[in-house]
Amino acid sequence: QEQLVQSGGGTAQAGDSLRLSCAASGRTFSLYTVGWFRQTPGKEREFVGFINWSGDSTTYADSRKGRFTISRNNAENTVDLQMDNLQPEDSGIYYCAARPRSLVGNSAVPGRYHSWGPGTQVTVSS
Repeated sequence: QEQLVQSGGGTAQAGDSLRLSCAASGRTFSLYTVGWFRQTPGKEREFVGFINWSGDSTTYADSRKGRFTISRNNAENTVDLQMDNLQPEDSGIYYCAARPRSLVGNSAVPGRYHSWGPGTQVTVSS
């Protein structure tokens, strides 16, 4: 399993941008699909988006399309989540997660992932 370390996040005003990063300690990060999820108090982790192993395919939750962008740099073992035009409803703890690219199944489902980052808080005020 990959060990994932997250950075970025913090507080923002509505309309601002934030960038989250997810770094992996292993040398095989390019073999993993990486997803981003958001969790708010009392609720389950919610799908934000994911990127395939090569970075040439991304999928987003409808609420994030056009505002969030996931990219990756396999040479540096990093995946970034660029969040633009943030809104208060985007607040929460954001987690990155990795699953082997060879696995079948829906990459929008949290239970499909084997490795998780520690999470980072994003707070957006109006």
